[in-house]
Order: sequence, then C-alpha cells, then structure tokens
Amino acid sequence: MPTLREKIAQMFLVGVGAQELTGEERMAMEHYSFGGFILFGHNCCDPAQILSLTRALWDTGKGLPPFIAIDQEGGRVHRLPKPFTHFPSAARLGETGNAKLAYRAARATAEELAAVGINLDFAPVLDVNSNPKNPVIGDRSFAPDPQKVITFSEQWIHGLRDGGIIPCGKHFPGHGDTDKDSHLDLPMVDRSLDELRKVELPPFVNACGNGIESLMTAHVIYRALDPQLPATLSHNIVTGLLREELNYHGVVFGDDMEMKAISDHYGEEDAVALCVRAGIDMMLFCHELPRAIHASDFLCSEFEKDPTVRSQVENSYSRITKLKRGFLKGFTGVRDDQLEKRLARMNHQRIVDEIQGSL
Repeated sequence: MPTLREKIAQMFLVGVGAQELTGEERMAMEHYSFGGFILFGHNCCDPAQILSLTRALWDTGKGLPPFIAIDQEGGRVHRLPKPFTHFPSAARLGETGNAKLAYRAARATAEELAAVGINLDFAPVLDVNSNPKNPVIGDRSFAPDPQKVITFSEQWIHGLRDGGIIPCGKHFPGHGDTDKDSHLDLPMVDRSLDELRKVELPPFVNACGNGIESLMTAHVIYRALDPQLPATLSHNIVTGLLREELNYHGVVFGDDMEMKAISDHYGEEDAVALCVRAGIDMMLFCHELPRAIHASDFLCSEFEKDPTVRSQVENSYSRITKLKRGFLKGFTGVRDDQLEKRLARMNHQRIVDEIQGSL
C-alpha cells in the first residue's frame, strides 16, 4: 500500500534544472517519488542526451512510473532541437482546412516523443482565438471559430493517442479571450455565461464527451463563473463545471504554480490548498524544486487535519493511477544504438512540406 506521502507526491509534476540530474535532484526525487516531470528547451540538447535524461527520470519512480511531459505544440511552442521535426503552428494547420494533416502531425509528434521516452504532451490547445489582442494564445489556437477548433483538435488528440502519447487539452475553460499573459499577470475574462458557452467552452465540452485523458486549467478569472478565483483555484469551475456539469473523469492538471498569475497574488500554501480543494489532480512546479517539496510537505500536514483534503487526495490518486496503468506499460525510449536511425527513418519533414504546400 502506498503511504500518504507517496500519494500526495503523485500530485506533483516538477521541472528539472539542466540536461542531466544533479545528485541533489536525484536524492529528492527518490525520496518524494513525484508523479511526473516536465522538460523544457534548456533540458534538451540532442536525442541521446534527452533519452538518457528521461531514462534517469523513469528510474526514479517507485511503484507507479512517472509522467514525463513536454509542451510540444508546434509553431512557437516547440521544445525539442533538430533533428526532431518542427511542425507548423496550430493556426497554420487550421488554415489548411485539412484536419487529416492535424492527425498526421500529431501522430508523427507522438512517434518522436515516444522514441526518447516522453509519454505526455501538453497539447492540443483547445482555446478559441477569440481576442486578436491576446498576447499568449494567438496562433497556438487552431482557429477563431469553435467548431473548427473542435474538428482539428479531435484529430490532434487521436494522433497523439494512436502514437502512444497521453494528450492534455488546455487551458480550461478557455484562455483565448484574454488580453494578458498569465505567465506575467492575472488575466480576467468578462464574457457572459452565455458567451462562454457559445465560444470558449465548446472545444472542451467536446473533448470531455470524447474522453480526452487529461486537461489543464487556466490561471484566469472568469467573472461569470467565479468572480474571485482563477480557474485553477476555483471549486466552482474545476468541480462544479468540469467534474459535475461536464461529467469529466480524467486527470486535471493545474498550469505552472510559479506563473505570476498565481505566485504574485496568492501565498504558496494557500494556492496549493485551494488547488486541491478545487479538484485539481496534479500541480506543476516547473522551475524550483524546493517549492514542490515544501508544497508536498504542507499537503501532508493538511491531509491529517482536513477530511476534505483527504478525500480530494484519494480521488486524485485514483485518477492518476488509472491513467498511468492505461498508458505507462513501460519505458518507451528506444535503445541508444537505434535512436539516430529511428529518427532518420521517420522522415516527418514531408508532412511539414505538405502542410506548407496546402496554404
């Protein structure tokens, strides 16, 4: 039976400082057995190095294997260096009018990620590009039209899933109408509930209905849904809207807790407690490992005092376990001596050329 500390540690997905684990990081990860890890550009030098890092991360798992995640959307959100394929943005795919290209790009992305041991992609973006002044979404969205976002995101989800990679749609309930970047500030959306249901929510409603394995919330306040708290911290939005109204049973990730939308407005302990009470299953601490350690220790003490927190932790652990058992049968990375040949044989540049030729 997993201990309390191990169950709570599964609720954290943390970043890595460099291209290999330090001794201090390895000791912390072996002690806490975090639920997963996220890679950024600074973690990725070349295929062999990435494979070595993901194998080391995989080996830190006790009992349950870890999610090894990345933001590989294409366009400007692209973490892996050459020879990995740099696919065009979601907007470019949407402009082709050919949703089959979205499937092929996602399936190809999945094959490349799996080859180096990555098993979860924080994609596709389900946001509707409804505000031309949006500084953070823009061409990361498939389109300004909700139905087009649905059509293309469905294919992207299927492509990742068929390639063995867990898809994670973001940023619930919609980051497309903001005029601020939640990495730097706390955005607010003033759309009415009726407008949200017509424009921002349909791609998420569709993804929930089709059983997407995971979703990520937005650090955005939606006045019509909760005038006080951003979605990541809101019980009204995560539990009331997503879990109860949309009947979603998958794993819910909160976006990075170190983004200024959260860290500049809420104390770390308050934010973590609100997250769990809202119904978030996994919290991201992408840059500072000591913060994740402190938050995990804090939740252990809260678990003992608050039956609501205990219930949420048990529910989250159950959902995380179910997803891992469904996808993480083993480490997917290929043998070191096969990696370069495998990537060269994929030759996914032809899909990029076809996308560009369709415009």
